[in-house]
Amino acid sequence: MKGQTAAETEYNQAAFGSRSWKSWFKFDARAYTMIGALLAIWVLFSLLHERFLSPTNLSNLFLQMSVTSILAIGMVLVIVAGHIDLSVGSLVGFIGGIVAMLNVWYDWPALPVIIVAIAIGALIGCIQGWIIAYKAVPAFIVTLGGMLVFRGLLFGTTGSVTVAPLSPGLKTIGQSYMTDLIGWVIGGIGLLIAAVLVLRKRSSRSKYGFPVEPLALSVLRIIAAGTLILGFVAVMNSYKGIPVPFLMVVVLALIFTFITRNTTFGRQVYAIGGNPEAAKLSGINIKRRVMLVFVLCNTLAAIAALVLTARLNAATMTAGQNYELDAIAACVIGGTSLIGGAGSIMGALIGALVMSSLDNGMSLMNMESFWQYIVKGGILVLAVYVDIHTRNRKNNAA
Repeated sequence: MKGQTAAETEYNQAAFGSRSWKSWFKFDARAYTMIGALLAIWVLFSLLHERFLSPTNLSNLFLQMSVTSILAIGMVLVIVAGHIDLSVGSLVGFIGGIVAMLNVWYDWPALPVIIVAIAIGALIGCIQGWIIAYKAVPAFIVTLGGMLVFRGLLFGTTGSVTVAPLSPGLKTIGQSYMTDLIGWVIGGIGLLIAAVLVLRKRSSRSKYGFPVEPLALSVLRIIAAGTLILGFVAVMNSYKGIPVPFLMVVVLALIFTFITRNTTFGRQVYAIGGNPEAAKLSGINIKRRVMLVFVLCNTLAAIAALVLTARLNAATMTAGQNYELDAIAACVIGGTSLIGGAGSIMGALIGALVMSSLDNGMSLMNMESFWQYIVKGGILVLAVYVDIHTRNRKNNAA
């Protein structure tokens, strides 16, 4: 570290270099439990149905998980800050209805419709966030009321009828695929980003005198990431290509991962959820941050509405129904604590993939719909139990 003598630096490097490879493979069991569960689900359904791991079905799976994933990204911020948003599902339906009406009934082109949809989501987030943050009304009550209001507005504005079909330009948001060449370019960029992140972390730790993993292990991490990324591109290209909605999920996940990890705002959101009193005493403007969290969450709900409406090529009265529960479940399954202060974007995406894999696999098996609710509910309760049990163990150990 800075300020240490040359002898101390040499001693630390010698000590760090003597660490066994096994020590570098230690991991948080809680963070990787769902990855193991996801692999188990995939293996199980692939044994039960030969089409589950086919390129066609995997493409559909990643397409289906897109809306839940976008909602989960926003929900992570809300839950980490110590709140909840029950309105996003109905908001998806309502904004989807507005999108379809402007495009179908009033012949608006795609770009103005997209701008209006995102603006409505941000405005609604501002209103709900202001009531929660500045008027101290519990988020549960505000968003529960919003869930009912937005569903009612959907029925009222559309006359309770399905609005379809959308223009070709708007449908591309939810139904188009990247060409094979663009897919490989994206895969190459992804591999390059993964390599830069691994090497940058290694350089940073070395610069400040922290333990540095063996170079061979860093190379192994890059190779593993490259195999996953390029393998994914190869599988998607063997069908129609990478779905545009899933590419949107990846871009949004990268943006919000950067926000949560590398910005003052992101660190303050975690501080607010972890210890509100300490956050207040440290000078954080809690009210403003909470309102902004809901603005971001509802803006992402508007993007999810665009994707869902475009994918369905219509605005329906049941669009977005129970999506808020899927988003919350994806966050919790991915390791976000309902107490607040802990959670990650990537964990939420894994949770969304788990939920979508269960839906997809059970649908392929032609299982009754009630089994889908029972299984997903049971996994949600199990995820919460694991979260509480892990926290209790850490507290007792401390």
